[in-house]
Amino acid sequence: MTDATAGSPANRVRIMLVDDQVLLRTGFRMVLAAQPDMEVVAEAGDGAEAIDKLRHTTVDVVLMDVRMPRLDGVEATRRICAEPNAPKVLILTTFDLDEYAFSGLKAGASGFMLKDVPPGELLAAIRSVHSGDAVVAPSTTRRLLDRFSPMLPSGASEPRNSAVDRLTEREREVMMLVAQGLSNGEIAGRLVLSEATVKTHVGRILTKLGLRDRVQVVVLAYETGLVRAGGGPAR
Repeated sequence: MTDATAGSPANRVRIMLVDDQVLLRTGFRMVLAAQPDMEVVAEAGDGAEAIDKLRHTTVDVVLMDVRMPRLDGVEATRRICAEPNAPKVLILTTFDLDEYAFSGLKAGASGFMLKDVPPGELLAAIRSVHSGDAVVAPSTTRRLLDRFSPMLPSGASEPRNSAVDRLTEREREVMMLVAQGLSNGEIAGRLVLSEATVKTHVGRILTKLGLRDRVQVVVLAYETGLVRAGGGPAR
């Protein structure tokens, strides 16, 4: 894609900023406005306002704070992601391994980031989420779930368990390795497959289980007992 094409309105990533702190939104907006392939199309001071604006604004990626008045970011994320053709949501948190960030991932967010993230990492994360990837690093995913897996229910609903049972043996292998925090490249090395084949397996897993991204694969693997706390396969 040429610079001119990336900067054309039709190809820009349309972003909504949701944070109750005006100065933070201003800082993010300044960084994003300098990018030829990004455009801030809406802002909101809380989750309720964000949901209202999304009814009449086309947005690709929402940068969502978690602790806000009226409606917090977790519930707002849950409601947004439940809608058809929902934008991707990036949870923004002040503290690493914040339980609100974990809840946001369960609610449907495609990842979480710290608010003091370097601008380059923020921009890369937005582009990654827009392209369909998750932006929680494997090691961070592993730490998140090791800490908060006791908060998960002991089992998932029967329909979702049945869906896991319908995975092929290879897909279950891939799912367990995703849940242990391995990247596609690491999974390819472990199973002696090409990275493209691993990506195909991950795509099929997402489709069969009705999940948005690999972050939700990890959460489901813990919920169903496919892996245990600590990242290892269930015995």
